[in-house]
Amino acid sequence: MIALFFSIFFNAQNSFEVKEGKKTTIPFKLINNLIFIPININGVELTFLLDTGVAETLLFSLENTQIQLDNIEKIKFSGLGGDLSIDGYRSDRNIAKIGDNFVNYSMTVFIIVDQEFNISSHVGIPVNGVIGYHFFKNHKISIDYSGKKITIYNDDTFFKKKTKRFIELPITIEKSKPYILADVEMTNEKNPSKLLIDLGNSDPIWLFPTLIKNFVYNRPNIDDFLGRGFNGDIFGKRSRIHNFYLGNFKFEKPLTAMPDEFSIQHVHLVENRKGSIGGEIMRRFTVVFDYPNQKVYLRKNKNFDDPFHFNMSGLDFKQDGMEWASDIVKVETKPSNGVEAYNSNSLQYKFTLKPIFSIAGVRKDSPADKSGLKKDDKLISINGNNTADMTMEKILELMKSYEGRTINMVVQRKLDKLTVSFTLEDPIPYQE
Repeated sequence: MIALFFSIFFNAQNSFEVKEGKKTTIPFKLINNLIFIPININGVELTFLLDTGVAETLLFSLENTQIQLDNIEKIKFSGLGGDLSIDGYRSDRNIAKIGDNFVNYSMTVFIIVDQEFNISSHVGIPVNGVIGYHFFKNHKISIDYSGKKITIYNDDTFFKKKTKRFIELPITIEKSKPYILADVEMTNEKNPSKLLIDLGNSDPIWLFPTLIKNFVYNRPNIDDFLGRGFNGDIFGKRSRIHNFYLGNFKFEKPLTAMPDEFSIQHVHLVENRKGSIGGEIMRRFTVVFDYPNQKVYLRKNKNFDDPFHFNMSGLDFKQDGMEWASDIVKVETKPSNGVEAYNSNSLQYKFTLKPIFSIAGVRKDSPADKSGLKKDDKLISINGNNTADMTMEKILELMKSYEGRTINMVVQRKLDKLTVSFTLEDPIPYQE
């Protein structure tokens, strides 16, 4: 999964506006429960993660793209992970456009110069940055996970007509982020809990054990890699809880991640916060954020009753760029005297750029670990399908598919090509 956190706070004129009309609509890509939107900054087309868990707009990966940024000053970032802080820069008065109708003429951008901080390889598409509070702060914004579109409303009467059948819940906006009260039922007792609504977290729920009185880990649980923060990798435990309640909506046996104390030591948490609600919960709704009036509106979508599956292989994957690959293409030839002619020119090579995937990590005692797979093994094929013809999303779907599924994998380890097989197994089924 991906989880992003950071802490800096500045006040500036930094607002998006709808140029005309009652609404404007933006398409997005949904990958592993995360939302990616196109943003044009100073004339350059970029891709950003939409994340309610960040206050400011971040730029951290341009690769071969060039962009003009002025009015720069040096700053430091701090957040979830092991180290204390990393260096970066602030740039003011940039022009940002999302579509033709949602514009910010005075955007402040924070640049992370650490090349290690790059989520593109773990998402499978180029990602240039993260946008949060300033996208949401002035408008009612609807996220349709099923239709993969965002609607920004610019007319209250029109908005009320569109949300008549939604459930309205109160939120608070604290340090530029949305918080909601939800009921966490570890075993059989509901505990009201203040949680961050965090669209930059692909998991269902995160809980902070050190901040919850008399917290006891449900069994079974596993030690696992949970995500990446500004200060390094985040580790902790995964388990399931009995039930989770968001208003009148109930979720049974949801997966829950619990970061260790070391990972949250540098996070500046708001008062009484106990954890986060992530994309695996939110994708089950059409959700409308109304920051100005501190409300959220929810309506079930077709994904609401999906089971809570996770990557049962124990593998963390990354994309190591692209490489040119050749495909043999048959060229159609015209029949001669009723007989189709074949010759050496009937077949041609077509060269295309294809992704290279490898293993970024292996969870101890997982099915993949027991099969002998190791970090940095390069993926060649999965269940007979060439991984060069797959996406990161497709690979993760296979690993989450169903318990008992056999995974046959061919990998390259230095000069050796290895074939391994393992069976997907849920190590944390909920137990009464």
